[in-house]
Amino acid sequence: MIKKITLTLTLLFTFVLTAQSLKSPAEFLGYEIGTQFSRHADVVRYFEYVAQNSDWVTYQEYGKTNERRPLTYAVVTTPENLANLETIRTNQLKNVGIVSGDSTPDKAIVWLSYNVHGNEASSTEASMATLYELITTKKDWLKNTVVIIDPCVNPDGRDRYANWYNQVKATPHDKSQDAAEHHEPWPGGRPNHYLFDLNRDWAWATQIETQQRLKVYNKWMPHVHVDFHEQGINEPYYFAPAAEPFHEIITDWQSEFQNAIGKNNAKYFDEKGWLFFTKERFDLLYPSYGDTYPMYMGAIGMTFEQAGHGRAGLGINTDEGFELTLVDRVAHHKTTGLSTVEVASKNIDRLNTEYKKYFQNSDLKYKSYVLKGNPDKLAALAELLDKHEIKYGYADNGKASGFSYAKNDSGSMEYEHAMVVSTDQPKGKMVKVLFEPNAKLNTPITYDITAWSLPEAYGLETVATTSLVTANATNQTPVYNNVADSNSAGYITKWDSMKDAEFLADLLNNDIKVRFTEKPFKNAGVDYGRGSLIITKSDNRKLEGFDNTVIQIANKHNRKLATAASSFATSGPDFGSPDIKLINKQRVALLKGDQVSSLSYGATWFFFEQQLKYPVTSINTDYFDRINLDDYDVIIMPSGYYNGYLNNKLSDKIKSWVQSGGKLIAIGNAVSAFAGKDGFGLSKNEDASAKKDKDSTNVEEKLIPYASREEESVKDFITGSIFKTKVDSTNPMAFGYEDTYYSLKLGDDSFSLIDNGYNVAYIGETPENVSGFAGADAKAGLKNSLVFGEARLGSGSIIYMVDDPLFRSFWQNGKLFVVNSVFFVNNNKFRL
Repeated sequence: MIKKITLTLTLLFTFVLTAQSLKSPAEFLGYEIGTQFSRHADVVRYFEYVAQNSDWVTYQEYGKTNERRPLTYAVVTTPENLANLETIRTNQLKNVGIVSGDSTPDKAIVWLSYNVHGNEASSTEASMATLYELITTKKDWLKNTVVIIDPCVNPDGRDRYANWYNQVKATPHDKSQDAAEHHEPWPGGRPNHYLFDLNRDWAWATQIETQQRLKVYNKWMPHVHVDFHEQGINEPYYFAPAAEPFHEIITDWQSEFQNAIGKNNAKYFDEKGWLFFTKERFDLLYPSYGDTYPMYMGAIGMTFEQAGHGRAGLGINTDEGFELTLVDRVAHHKTTGLSTVEVASKNIDRLNTEYKKYFQNSDLKYKSYVLKGNPDKLAALAELLDKHEIKYGYADNGKASGFSYAKNDSGSMEYEHAMVVSTDQPKGKMVKVLFEPNAKLNTPITYDITAWSLPEAYGLETVATTSLVTANATNQTPVYNNVADSNSAGYITKWDSMKDAEFLADLLNNDIKVRFTEKPFKNAGVDYGRGSLIITKSDNRKLEGFDNTVIQIANKHNRKLATAASSFATSGPDFGSPDIKLINKQRVALLKGDQVSSLSYGATWFFFEQQLKYPVTSINTDYFDRINLDDYDVIIMPSGYYNGYLNNKLSDKIKSWVQSGGKLIAIGNAVSAFAGKDGFGLSKNEDASAKKDKDSTNVEEKLIPYASREEESVKDFITGSIFKTKVDSTNPMAFGYEDTYYSLKLGDDSFSLIDNGYNVAYIGETPENVSGFAGADAKAGLKNSLVFGEARLGSGSIIYMVDDPLFRSFWQNGKLFVVNSVFFVNNNKFRL
């Protein structure tokens, strides 16, 4: 008995000593948490300090951002668990079959992610407070729980916001909503360096932060994942359970556990007199969020939303007449984070049991997805699957029957070589979600898009089968090792993928002149389609080492070059034909600024800089009217709100530049700025609602009850749906495409077909949406509407891209339209 008392006193003394000796965030930083916005470097310093001075915490870097800030995570648990951490981690993976072997895990793994949106900055402050509380006052929960803390998912965005706020805030802070410190300048701190919303990037993994985080996430596969956010200043606090719709793959257990955590959060909030709401707004459908992605990976994924956002600063008056402070916002996030750990620690057995059940996929309808098409597109899809550690294989010479994506119905497909992605693997449910032909919706009122099917996104013919298709583990994509031939007339290569576009960009960047063909031709008995690239010795005779340079670049991009012994065609145009045109090394300008959607600008900037790797000059709308447009061949207007910006003077300047040979590309909402304006060749379709019988419709609409207005309004919505479009594949904008393209339509804007120009991709007499929600009236309004087209003005062109093919950078099959528009469309003027 004396021994036990002595041991207890010793442990108590050690606990008190540790708590007293370890500095709190306030003691370490020199200010109370919530009274300042901490710089990311200072947050890192505090986590490093704790890890160095506590045997309950390890802390490490898992990557760097584009601006070279460290991406980090802490593992928080008992010293005994830390000593056994690799076994705990491996047992977690064994439990679900990712690693072979038996295990009986007896720990919960909880992952807390903070500050994915940089200007939702209270959560990073809360991460420091949560860390300190866990290892001082909440140690009992850590005996059977491992807590992973990522203090800042988006350091570049956070520092953009925090540094701006610290520069402009008043002392003391000004709580008036009118104060400058509550009005962020464009683009705001929400996105990352390339202005991507990282909370929409989990599934597509286009950004460096996501790619590096997924490597760590897949090593741990946590039971619970919480994503901490902020919302408008007048909303109190949101936590799970989530709103409808739920994706059908979500289990009853996942919903029940969300509810259990919500009730525990509510207990603490009620004790403190804090308001909250649940089961509204934030649904569980779109797979690329920080709550849905973990859900589809078997975890309990949740979004916690605190009032504040980038407007709140250190304190702001709400519309309800009280001051919302950063101190309060931090306290709320700390409370829900700790509450989540508490609930997990009390439900270890059930968490492990139900988690294991989730990865049993025998009841899924489709067993395999069989995909065939361009090898580059298959390789691009394989690259995405690798990021998620989803298994796939390849099959030769067969026939797949089941659901045909091309027919949007039952059908079959013969193949000589196909990729096979099966649901007979631990991550089979995520496979189902990503390859979803058409997600089931019990309500169309969602927070995001309702369609994202990878077969359409990558442009691959696909059949989903109800029986397992056998596949081997290797791909048969050849590796090309081209050899220089100084006696040839030049080299020819195909044009049908983004890899071909990257090859072209590299050639142009190396000052190699390249031609493309507007007509099919045959050289040495081999057929070449429209868009094929021709690199001639004649065009590059002054370039030293021409042949070796071309071959090196081709091998770098794994492009197969055909050596042309002669420029004389077997049939079709010869190399010197007017139909085989020299490609200009285009000088491209890209608009940014207040009128521009930061997300659309970011996606376009990222596309040119990181994917195509072709130079683009970003120009701010503040001074765009003062630049010499003749310095550029192409100007790109990302999606935005330009109606008030394009005054008569600026419109005339743009029109004059186009008429003299310039090329303007308007994307997404930017298209609306030109509709109905004289000389731009574009008009809006009449709204479907305007075509109705006005008398009867108006009466009916006036009598819709207040509570039913939102539900009734969905007939006018399109919430990110996939539409089948017709394509003029003979047009240079569509080189590399066939006569059908599946377009991701983000809204119901409808524009008439162009009278004096080219309708390259369009929706015909009967709009067909193959996936996602489209309200009846909105769908009817798309009849005979433009998707991609070109209007000629003088010797130049305006290219209209009603649907943004660069949206979030995941719609891979649309990107070649952008490249074609830059380099191929209206290529009648070559600049020496």
